[in-house]
Amino acid sequence: MANIPDVQNQPSFADLTTIGVGGRIARFVEPRTREEFIETVRQADEEKTLLSVIGGGSNILVSDDDFDGMVVRDARHSITVVDDESNDENSLLKSITIRVDAGVHWDDFVSYCVHNGFAGVEALSGIPGTVGASVVQNIGAYGQEVASSVSYVELWDREKNELCTFDVDTLEFGYRTSILKQSMYQSGAHSATTKYFPSPRYIVLAVVFKLTKSHTNTVQMGQLAKALTVGVGQTFNIDDIRRAVLMIRMRKGMVEDPHRYENTWMKGTIQDIQRTFVELSGDDANTSDSKVAANFGTIKVDRNRWSCGSFFMNPIISTEVAQTLPDGAPQFDATLPGGREGIKTSAAWLIDHAGFKAGFKVSDDATAGLSTRHTLALTNRGGAHCNDILELARVIRAGVRDTYGITLVPEPVFIGVEI
Repeated sequence: MANIPDVQNQPSFADLTTIGVGGRIARFVEPRTREEFIETVRQADEEKTLLSVIGGGSNILVSDDDFDGMVVRDARHSITVVDDESNDENSLLKSITIRVDAGVHWDDFVSYCVHNGFAGVEALSGIPGTVGASVVQNIGAYGQEVASSVSYVELWDREKNELCTFDVDTLEFGYRTSILKQSMYQSGAHSATTKYFPSPRYIVLAVVFKLTKSHTNTVQMGQLAKALTVGVGQTFNIDDIRRAVLMIRMRKGMVEDPHRYENTWMKGTIQDIQRTFVELSGDDANTSDSKVAANFGTIKVDRNRWSCGSFFMNPIISTEVAQTLPDGAPQFDATLPGGREGIKTSAAWLIDHAGFKAGFKVSDDATAGLSTRHTLALTNRGGAHCNDILELARVIRAGVRDTYGITLVPEPVFIGVEI
C-alpha cells in the first residue's frame, strides 16, 4: 500500500484524466514558474521518487492502485510572439515565431493562433492535452502534425541536470512519437521502460512554433475537404477549417467533456471552458457571456467523451500483410522501422470489421465500452475502473489479431498496468 499523506488534499488520477480512472496520488505539485518547475523535477529525481509529469491527462491510462510518487502539472500558461516577419518585404510567406509554455492547454493555443491569423495548427483543433505533451506524442489530425510547425523545444535534461534545446531534427519526430517519448522505453512504445518512466528523460519547458501569418491555409485531407466542400490541396480560411474540424470531432465524440473542468483539480487549466465549448459546438464564438453560460448549463454529460482519445495507433504493416486485407481496407503509403516501404491502415476500420461495432461492451452490465460514435475510443460508461478498460482493450486486440493477423499497439501511456 502506498504512503498517501493527507488524502483529502490530494487528487487521484481519476480527477486528472479524461477517461476518469486511476488511483490516488501521494504528491501533486503545480509549479507556477520555470524555476519551480525545474526544481520540482530535480527534487523528485534526487529523492529517486517515481515522477509523472502530466499534461491534460488525455493520453494516459493509470492503474487504480495508489501512486506512491510525485505528479507534476505545469501551471504556466504564457504565449509570446518572439519574431514577426510581417515587415520583411522580401518574404512572400510571412512567418511568425511564437514561444508557448508547456502548460498551455493545446486548444487554447490553437484558438489563439486562428483568431490572430497564424496558420499551421488549425487542423489540430479540439485535441485535448497541453502544448508540452503535443511534442512528446507528435499529435496529428486531418493532414497536419505538430512536427510540421515546431521550430525548437526548450527542455530540462534529467540525466545531465541541465537545460537544453532540441531542434526539429533532433526531436526525431515520427508517427505519434518523438525522441522524448522514446526516452521512456527501451525499444518502442509499451516495451520495457527506462529509469525515467513514466515521464521522458527530457521534460518540456516550452515549445517554439514557426507558423505562417495568414488567414488561409491548404486543406490536406479528404475528410476535411469533403466537410468544407472543396478539393484536397485548395486553400481555405483557417477559421472555417477550425470550425469544420471541431464539428467532425464533435460528431465522433472525440472531444473532451467540458464538465471535467468543474472538478476542483481541473479549474484554471483552460482559459474559458464555456466559451471554448461554444466553439467546439460550432457556434459563434462572439456570443454574449450570458448566452454562453445559459447554453453551457444545458449540456449533458456525454460518456463518449470519457476516453483517452484514440486508444490504438493506426498500424504500419508490410506490403505483404497489406495484400491479405480485404477490399475496402484503407491503405496509405508509409515507412516501416528501418526505412522499408510499408502501408498504414486504419485501426478503427480493423476494429469495426473484426466485429466490434460502435457501443460494443464485453457484457451488458460492463462499465467500459466502445464509444457509440467511434470505434477507436474506449470509454468509461460510468463507474469504470482501469481493469475494466483493459479487459475491453484485450478483447478487441485479440479479435483484430485473430481476424487479420495484426496486433494493435495502444496509443496511451500505461502507468502501473500492462495490456
